[in-house]
Amino acid sequence: MTTDTKLSYWLIASRPKTLLAAVVPVMVGSALAISMKKFFLPYSLIALLCSILIQIGTNFTNDLYDFLKGADTQKRKGPRRVLAAGLISVKEMKVAIILVFGLTFLLGLYLVFSVGLLILWVGIFSIIAGIIYTAGPFPLAYNGLGDVFVFIFFGIIGTMGTFYLHTQKISLLALVVSIPVGALITNILVVNNFRDIEEDREASKITLAVLIGRNYTRWQFILLMTLSYLTIIMLHFHFNYSLWIFLPVITLPIAMILMKMLYTLKGEELNKTLELSAKFAGLFGLLLSIGLIL
Repeated sequence: MTTDTKLSYWLIASRPKTLLAAVVPVMVGSALAISMKKFFLPYSLIALLCSILIQIGTNFTNDLYDFLKGADTQKRKGPRRVLAAGLISVKEMKVAIILVFGLTFLLGLYLVFSVGLLILWVGIFSIIAGIIYTAGPFPLAYNGLGDVFVFIFFGIIGTMGTFYLHTQKISLLALVVSIPVGALITNILVVNNFRDIEEDREASKITLAVLIGRNYTRWQFILLMTLSYLTIIMLHFHFNYSLWIFLPVITLPIAMILMKMLYTLKGEELNKTLELSAKFAGLFGLLLSIGLIL
């Protein structure tokens, strides 16, 4: 096996198509700070690196424990998982998880020394949450709490935490801005779990989709999508943002396509929906960021 081949396996394990989920909260939180004329580029760059590493570490942990628990089988409809395919060993993955989360902690120390101890606790809890998402005696993803985890950590904490780095303030505005970020990143997971309902049920992986069924999972997706657009209206009328804040409305046709896909596609076809949901969250976040700045 060549080094290039091994690196390609680690690239697969990092799930690059999911990494937009780590970029959007930092981008939106930074844009809000810019709109208030309080922005220091190194803070956002380090926060972005930490966010991406936490996402990768969480993906590695997910790959490891889904394999150990028997949730990844030959019936899997989603993208290939490296442990189940025998491309990377359990020992190698455990070492990689320690290295990734360890590097995250070391990078985060720059932000801790620059901003304060609150960032230390945010970082520690984010790393712990990334691990217990699928590991430990009460894995969140196996007990219907995966959606809550994603909304809180990739939406609220990721966005508000980035904003706090620049301003050292916790505000209602930052909380409101974090809502569409959390909602649309959660929808990526909603699609993933919607696709895997049967396999997860057989593996005793009790996701929220398994608990509420296909029809209500579709409604969950639509509700989170709707919430994202309603937040834009609130930012304009309650927080007095200009009409530029409505830039994300441009994405409505894509939102309609995504909702239709959940009603018409099945099995592996939903991988297209998963990829488009990630791109949609990224585009919405980009347009929201531009609207906040303008």
